[in-house]
Amino acid sequence: MGSIGTMIITYSQFLYTFYQVYGNLYSVLFDLAMLMGMPALCYFFEQIIGPGRYGIFTKLRKFQFIYSIVAVVALMIDFISGGQWDMLYSLLVQNVIGFVLVILLSILMIGTISKALQRSREALLLATGFGTFALISVAELLWYYQRNGTYHLIWWKWSMVAFIISLIAILGSRFAEKHTKVLEYSKELELFNNELQRSEKMEIISELAASVAHEVRNPLQVTRGFLQLMTEQEDNKNKGYVRIALEELDRASGIITDFLTFAKPEFDHIVSLNIADEFDHIEGILVPMANLEGGKITTDIPPNLWIRGNSSKFKQAFINIIKNSIEALQGEGQIDIWAYAQDGIIKVHVRDNGEGMDEEALVRLGEPYFSNKIKGTGLGMMVTFRIVEAMHGQISFTSTKGVGTEAVVSFAAFVE
Repeated sequence: MGSIGTMIITYSQFLYTFYQVYGNLYSVLFDLAMLMGMPALCYFFEQIIGPGRYGIFTKLRKFQFIYSIVAVVALMIDFISGGQWDMLYSLLVQNVIGFVLVILLSILMIGTISKALQRSREALLLATGFGTFALISVAELLWYYQRNGTYHLIWWKWSMVAFIISLIAILGSRFAEKHTKVLEYSKELELFNNELQRSEKMEIISELAASVAHEVRNPLQVTRGFLQLMTEQEDNKNKGYVRIALEELDRASGIITDFLTFAKPEFDHIVSLNIADEFDHIEGILVPMANLEGGKITTDIPPNLWIRGNSSKFKQAFINIIKNSIEALQGEGQIDIWAYAQDGIIKVHVRDNGEGMDEEALVRLGEPYFSNKIKGTGLGMMVTFRIVEAMHGQISFTSTKGVGTEAVVSFAAFVE
């Protein structure tokens, strides 16, 4: 772009009319701009179009670079010597360069058109602008030599406007593409950062859970045993209090079990699991619960989907997910469960038309002690995430407030 601007300015009649005394300087600047612009032009085309067939654009760029260096050296020697060494300069810059330009522009134009025929967007833009410039410039140069140098070149400057516009369009297109990629990378970075923070939190909680859960479970079991003995001896009034104490101990034991599952998700019994068989058991547990709440569960799971994992933990993870969907229905509603295989991955979808979640709640889903339920601890979904992760699977949620929530759990397919 700098070379083009310098060439247009220094070839202007305005400078020679009002500042004629610097005419030799204008001529030198024009030649320098042209000699620097030619290899830059070749390099630009090589980046847009590629090396070309047989590497012709790469070879052309190398030749043009060497030619320009030799010509610039000859030009500088001629300028410093005051014209005493003008033979080489006249040969390279005044006599040969026109033919070099004709060949250069013709090859670049052919390459651009061939690339444009492949429906490359950038090549189409380049072919439109550069094709106009090249055709007019080549025609003018040939007419210049036909008239033995008596013709004044003028139309090349106007045709170059089309080339500049195409360059601006290409640069703008690339800028927009880069901007889009930057936005995508920023979103991915934010996701990675959130995932890193979540992993660090989970690691801390995992270590804490492993160290505390075992110590707490034993005294709870002892206390429960003594309370059961007391129920056989106490009067009816105290039996009600003891019953409440036993229920609370059982709830505390369940929380500790969740902590242990989260802290040590490794499974002792890894077997081949048939997804359809596993969901037969899950339906038997949760369909009555859904019907009691006024909801309905439908399943569509083919019988030939197999994965590797632990059966009880698999059921626990999906029971947690489906229970959340049942509670989100708040009365009548439907939960659809379906599964399929795709490119070696088994995907299980659980979708409800319940109350849904906003974006803030969706991001925090799976964090310990975060729950939308009044009596929820948030440990259920935390354990679910941990189980899926331990089975080398992935889990994702999409939700819209007032519309519903969909969970997608993916596992690697197992083929015997």
